[in-house]
Amino acid sequence: MAEIRMPQLGESVTEGTITKWFKAVGDHVAEDEVLFEVSTDKVDSEVPSPVSGYVAEIRVPEGETAEVGAVLAVVTDAPVGGGQPDAQAPASTETSAPTLPAPPASTPPVSDRPAAAPPVPEPQAEPAEATTAGAGVPAAAEPAPAGPDGTPRPADATRGRLMSPLVRQLVHDYGLDVTQITPTGPGGRITRADVEREINARGATRRVARPAPTTTPAAPPVGQDAPPRRAAPAPRSGTGDTVEPLNNIRRRTAEHMVASKSTSPHAYTVVEVDYENVERVRRAHRDEWKATEGFSLTYLPFVARAVIDALAEFPHINATVGDGELIVHNYVNLAIAVDLDFEGLLAPVIHEADDLRLRAIARAINDLATRARTKKLSVDDITGGTFTLSNSGSFGSYLVLPIINQPQVAILSTDGVSRKPVVVTAEDGTEAIAIHSVGLLAMSWDHRAFDGAYAAAFLAAVKEVIETRDWEAEL
Repeated sequence: MAEIRMPQLGESVTEGTITKWFKAVGDHVAEDEVLFEVSTDKVDSEVPSPVSGYVAEIRVPEGETAEVGAVLAVVTDAPVGGGQPDAQAPASTETSAPTLPAPPASTPPVSDRPAAAPPVPEPQAEPAEATTAGAGVPAAAEPAPAGPDGTPRPADATRGRLMSPLVRQLVHDYGLDVTQITPTGPGGRITRADVEREINARGATRRVARPAPTTTPAAPPVGQDAPPRRAAPAPRSGTGDTVEPLNNIRRRTAEHMVASKSTSPHAYTVVEVDYENVERVRRAHRDEWKATEGFSLTYLPFVARAVIDALAEFPHINATVGDGELIVHNYVNLAIAVDLDFEGLLAPVIHEADDLRLRAIARAINDLATRARTKKLSVDDITGGTFTLSNSGSFGSYLVLPIINQPQVAILSTDGVSRKPVVVTAEDGTEAIAIHSVGLLAMSWDHRAFDGAYAAAFLAAVKEVIETRDWEAEL
């Protein structure tokens, strides 16, 4: 028998939320086969099983949070015989009620009946536990509390139901009747997946609204009364709408981006870059590179290499803002924004990228992007960045103004490159029109750290490296 514990997912991470089990009780799992997915406030990761065997218990269901080192599941060498273990068996939809583990003698049993059944004990803390000796006496029925918009919330129906606080909040927010939700968690527990399945099945049902933010009208002219304040209407789902709860990475992204806009006074600087010097090298080595490295040679590693060199000349851009101070870093940890199939965004980090040349940078970018999309990143892979590159150019974007990746002071967007007519100057000073590969580089930066002249000089240095370096020798 082996206990599967919550792994240490990074130095600063103390807990994680189980978002998905890939195996059920009774299933066989091979060593290094993905067993579950865990979400932290930094990254979602798929965790492989350290042993081979049969899943005998799942102690932390989907949607629950556990501390690092906590036992999540038990794997045994022998198959789980005679059905699944009592406490961990999934709730059956063919029987009247799931079987719960017997509580201690000092704790009265918890009812799992719906609200329409006889009243259940009123809990003191968690709904699944009674904490006083007299709690076994049925309490007088109370009216269901109203939601923020006055709609009754099915609080009574949730009493005695096994679910996490997060799942309970979802039930309340969407005005769901828990008696209509089929539990699939251990011991009859309602999981987040169960609730989301019910939400999707009832997509046309009006969601219980949260308090709407109020708007502040402009001050009226002198001598006139101010108009009454009105709250902006809360969005509601209607016929034909599909309600999709935000996943963990969308919620975290929202939190970080809103915090960044409220923390940093964002300013923007944009330059146009002639990539023809890079394009000649890419065309000459494209096929050989793909055959040797196994991935395409894009513009991104060239830009990354130019940025690293320019940061050495403009170190205040490779910095973070502290408490009344600017912390200038003497190394470059280059973060690369990676799209996760339109489901979210991560910025894994190439640590000490200033020690790498072009080919090594390209390999590092490809490795991080691959591991990000297959959920193989650790927390350490996405922390410690000092400057970020956001690459929307692969979609042909013209100009993107990204939001700063806190606590950094700048982020650079590499936009689409296209063939355009440009003026070229020969060595003798004569000018001519030629067709070159041209694109924009746009930088969002924190005005607390430096001013516009410094930002413009930095981008001019990046532009010069891209346009004039001997990339053939670099490659």
